[in-house]
Amino acid sequence: MAGAKKVCRHLHLPVQSGSSRILKLMNRHYTKEDYLALVARIRAAIPDVALTTDIIVGFPGETEEDFMETMDLVARVRYHSAYTFLYSPREGTPAATMEGQVNEKVAKERYDRLIGKIRDISQQLAKEDTGKVVEVLVEEVNMQRADFVTGRLANNLLVHFPGERGLVGRYVKVKLLECMGFYYIGSPVI
Repeated sequence: MAGAKKVCRHLHLPVQSGSSRILKLMNRHYTKEDYLALVARIRAAIPDVALTTDIIVGFPGETEEDFMETMDLVARVRYHSAYTFLYSPREGTPAATMEGQVNEKVAKERYDRLIGKIRDISQQLAKEDTGKVVEVLVEEVNMQRADFVTGRLANNLLVHFPGERGLVGRYVKVKLLECMGFYYIGSPVI
């Protein structure tokens, strides 16, 4: 992947939790340390890789200390974005009957803190590219503005910029004008 020109420089590495104790309860076969070692190997091979993940907040038995392990992992990995979920019991699963079900209010407060941390990091990372001219693969006509198209950078971030349907499927040089958090507004460079 590091040397491939036609491969997106993005990896989705689901982690679920930053607490090795909770990972074991989830029946995951890796620890926080294993995960961080994998991230280090990936970044050594592909320094500009964008990483995304999945995280569950409020799994049965999660303590504040366990949650802070997740916050620590997020701060260390610096994800470009994350799919975050509040745990909800599913009938028939071992977790649904586990002791230590986390209070809904506590889980929601933790979830909000996690979302804020991920959003801050994502915005910091995205702002680093503001003002740069980059190559964008145009995917579609923008759903909100018919005079715009939407494409992706090599790191999988979205860019919306003025253009027409004929650009779909093509690479276009775009100047990244403004970071909007999880996406950019850009201008085609002619």
